[in-house]
Amino acid sequence: MSHQVLKLGLPKGSLQKATVDLFEKAGFEVTGFERSYFPRIDDEQIQLVLLRAQEMSRYVEEGVLDAGFTGYDWIRENASDVHEVCELQYSKATSKPTRWVLAVPSESAVQCPEDLRGGLVATELVRATRAYFEDKGIDVKVEFSWGATEVKARLVDAIVELTETGSSLKANNLRIVDTVLSSTTRFIANHAAWQDAFKRTKIENLAMLLQGVIDARSRVGMKMNVARPDLDKVLKLLPAEKSPTVSPLAESDFVAVEIVIEDKIERTLVPELKRAGASGIFTYPLNRVIH
Repeated sequence: MSHQVLKLGLPKGSLQKATVDLFEKAGFEVTGFERSYFPRIDDEQIQLVLLRAQEMSRYVEEGVLDAGFTGYDWIRENASDVHEVCELQYSKATSKPTRWVLAVPSESAVQCPEDLRGGLVATELVRATRAYFEDKGIDVKVEFSWGATEVKARLVDAIVELTETGSSLKANNLRIVDTVLSSTTRFIANHAAWQDAFKRTKIENLAMLLQGVIDARSRVGMKMNVARPDLDKVLKLLPAEKSPTVSPLAESDFVAVEIVIEDKIERTLVPELKRAGASGIFTYPLNRVIH
């Protein structure tokens, strides 16, 4: 029987480092990605290929790759027929969706998309931009722009550009008029690969581990000691994902309580727990949270 391998595409470019970091936190070792289009991974059943996110969905659809990671924007732009395994909320800088925005120079008279009727719009995301204006019944000419679209904003009537924080647009003295498309990273698979038992299991296992890493980023583990008479009072304060773990201690009047919480509530919860009688409270980062 021949050795079975999952051909997996990782996005080259802005998402590359964030994706490799995700794999490493999920327990994989990925090497050679700085120098080669074929990085190595410490799993002999996976073969990695680095490809631009813009091309990924086409290669997955055509079966050149079994699965890969790309943005929802490029799946839409390529009109690719692929199986979407899951949404993975991570990007190069934050966990928020990236946005393709319609932008004009700050000094432009354009205040709404309708003001661009009969105008010229430059973008790398041509198909989706045309669909956006067609849906609104606005007749504009959309032309393809090879990157650095902000530079062309004063040569055309408007641009549609990808932004995560908006800082580059502000630096170029541009103003956002509307959002054309919001996008997050998607794990996609070729339809035939998804029907293959080995490949589907491999893909599902990867999705579970990677999603677990993302979920862990916004959570922390918390442990504390509680005197038995204070236990009910402490438990009422805990917004645990499931029932907290309560374990007896050598000192029979006390128990240990352990939970997983959203990290954003830690700073308000800890003082409340202390006042309710908890002691020895400590929190710790999590590698993965598997639901």
